Amino acid sequence: MIQLIRGFKDILPGETGLWQKIEKTAASLFEDFGFCEIRLPILEHTELFSRSIGKDTDIVEKEMYTFADRKGDFITMRPEATASIVRAYIQHRMYAVDPVQKLYTIGPMFRRERPQKGRYRQFYQINAEVIGVDSPLVDAQLIFMLAELFKRLSVSDVSVHLNSLGCPKCRPDFTRALQRFLSKVTTQLCADCQKRKEKNPLRVLDCKVLACREAVADAPAMIDHLCGECEAHFTTVKNSLNNLSVQFEIDRRLVRGLDYYTRTTFEIQTGLLGAQSAVAGGGRYDGLIESLGGPAQPAIGFAIGLDRLAEIVAVNNKDAAGGIDLFIAALGEKAKTAALEWSCALSLCGIKTETDFSNKGLKGLMKRADRHGAGWVLIAGDKELDEGAAVLRDMSTKEQLSVKIEGIVENLKSKLTAS
Repeated sequence: MIQLIRGFKDILPGETGLWQKIEKTAASLFEDFGFCEIRLPILEHTELFSRSIGKDTDIVEKEMYTFADRKGDFITMRPEATASIVRAYIQHRMYAVDPVQKLYTIGPMFRRERPQKGRYRQFYQINAEVIGVDSPLVDAQLIFMLAELFKRLSVSDVSVHLNSLGCPKCRPDFTRALQRFLSKVTTQLCADCQKRKEKNPLRVLDCKVLACREAVADAPAMIDHLCGECEAHFTTVKNSLNNLSVQFEIDRRLVRGLDYYTRTTFEIQTGLLGAQSAVAGGGRYDGLIESLGGPAQPAIGFAIGLDRLAEIVAVNNKDAAGGIDLFIAALGEKAKTAALEWSCALSLCGIKTETDFSNKGLKGLMKRADRHGAGWVLIAGDKELDEGAAVLRDMSTKEQLSVKIEGIVENLKSKLTAS
């Protein structure tokens, strides 16, 4: 028997209802805030990610699914969406129509890392990006929108973590201070971090190895080395979040895992997933568009781990997959023929209807209705057709009433839409 590749998963019918609910809630909220959907290809030129994410990051060095095509060009299955959105913004000259673009996308990403709870090699993300606005007010608005999404999904055990990563003007002083500190704790760092401390010391602060986290507990923080402009930007973000009643905590060690971030960075963390506490995160990337050959435009965005979010939402939404409105228990050949017509007509009216065309008895059909999570069951046999009335059962109260066969579609439509 052929089975799934390790680190991949099937999203089965019992789960897809919950995923659809999350996706629809996110899309509705984002569009209310002026965002438009963009759909992106899964394959991109490898250079897009090595230039944007950073050559010295774990993603580029170890985790990307990269291969040469028939012409020998290296292509990669996208490990994240921001770089692809920026590539589309530049390639299609979206800035020529309007430099300010508010875009969102939902889809699969791919990273070859160790599979664990809530983390897969094919995983799904919800991304939202604002391009062309440098105001710290939009930073606060984006975080507010993200926090609102969790509220609408009834996820309460989350917290907003906030930090600033400075800019190219103030980052060098911090980097030198951090390198001086790391040189004193080199022997306590993992092999990867011993390399990172020279090439990209900020990556050491993002290491998940416990020994490294303990070693950098007293390391300098970027937030203490901000230039005047970055300090003012961060202060406005904090004040705006307070004005919007968004609770947050300053996380001096929060750096995120990608090289392109500047200034505001943030995460939504939860205690419901064990060690994998981050369920969403993002920040500013004001230099990325220009570095990829586009105009000098600021930008900010976030990504939500949909797999992780679905696990969290499922805790409070056991019935999120939902059931059907009506199951037609048809007994006899004439009844099954009639049930076909009724079910098609009712489905076109927006009433979720199912029937069973097998030769099961009433007991078997009622079990089938339970499995479908039917709110109502219409019991109609050849006898009921001859007598001109079927039986409609409310599956929650077990009450039954008679429904005339003549005009039954309209009768059922009126009854089910009113209940």
